[in-house]
Amino acid sequence: MLLTRRQLMSSTGAMPVLAYSGAQAQSGGAAPTIKICVMSDQSGPYSSTSGPVSVACVRQAVEDFNPPSRGFNVEILTGDHQNRADIGVNLTRQWFDRDGADVVMDVSNSAVALAVQNVAREKDKIHLNSAAATADLTGKACTPNGVHWTYDSWMLAASTGGALVRSGGDSWFFIVANFAFGHALERDTGDAVRRAGGKVLGRVAHPAPGTSDFSSFLLQAQASRAKVIGLANGGDDTVNVIKQAAEFGITRSGQKLAALLMFVSDVHAIGLPTAQGLLLTESFYWDLNDRTRAFTRRVLPKTGGIHPNMNQAGCYSAAMHYLKAVADMGPAAAKQSGATTVARMKSLPTDDDAFGAGGIRPDGRKLHDVHLFRVKSPEASRGAWDYYELLSTTPADKAFRPLQEGGCSLIHT
Repeated sequence: MLLTRRQLMSSTGAMPVLAYSGAQAQSGGAAPTIKICVMSDQSGPYSSTSGPVSVACVRQAVEDFNPPSRGFNVEILTGDHQNRADIGVNLTRQWFDRDGADVVMDVSNSAVALAVQNVAREKDKIHLNSAAATADLTGKACTPNGVHWTYDSWMLAASTGGALVRSGGDSWFFIVANFAFGHALERDTGDAVRRAGGKVLGRVAHPAPGTSDFSSFLLQAQASRAKVIGLANGGDDTVNVIKQAAEFGITRSGQKLAALLMFVSDVHAIGLPTAQGLLLTESFYWDLNDRTRAFTRRVLPKTGGIHPNMNQAGCYSAAMHYLKAVADMGPAAAKQSGATTVARMKSLPTDDDAFGAGGIRPDGRKLHDVHLFRVKSPEASRGAWDYYELLSTTPADKAFRPLQEGGCSLIHT
């Protein structure tokens, strides 16, 4: 059964999106059921960067893994945190306490993610984060029950920020989303700029989400005369800043825009005439290799033709590896302790069509290669969703913050 985008977006609370069943216990009774909960912004300003397509990618992972053939069933639940930590916490507790859920994943919005991670530790369940930026999830806020999958603010800063300083963009001004994610991205990018020999001239914070007029923020950035305007925001905010910067002619005056967190879905929304030339970092691109193209072909019928970005592909990858650990240790043991299951996930190498081979560090940081892309011009694109030119790849062991520098309490020096 395929669900429409409308049906996916209307799913809230503990409503089951899809159940994959058919396995029978060895005694002849019903097999254990693993419950995976996908929490994100399902219809708001960040829904295009996670939301319904993340749910579709989790469904694809379960379909590819085929749990009934391995002796257990899977039920997927979905919910909308509405970008509020209190709603995310209440929904997480409902899933764990009332619905017997085992794992919460995706969780866009750093403030929500940090709160959900604490609940998962308290309940000895699992938090597999794909869509939040803050590197604190594997730093001072790390827990034995959490894995940070796709990207983080340190990775983005080192890749995009470092590349721009090396190419001459050695003075920066930041436009920052005024919540945990934006501040973490500004902090880590500012550190990367200074490490590379650049300097930060200033910053301005805007309310988030929901700001529609960025003119005053852009004028402050323009007045700073910084060579690079760093956009420490995401989703509709990033899209709107870039569109309005083009209207003001900021890039024509010589300043560069650095989209510190941007996705292929954002480029699709902006269009190549406006987005062309932007540098950005993603750890997944649908047209990167044969495996990414194969995964994308399989999932497109479930997304209405929307090509997944790295957040959404990260949900596929995280779900696949989680199910691999469940099958390896047995569903009964996996349901008994989230921390034990995460430990098993860390002990197993990762490998899937979205990210290829990798692994999980003791602090919960998932490791894989990271790619710096430049957005193509309209003339260079072969058609819809052919948007990226690969500039460089940072190998997995160099792409993320060094293990000893994060301040994670799980790491003993």
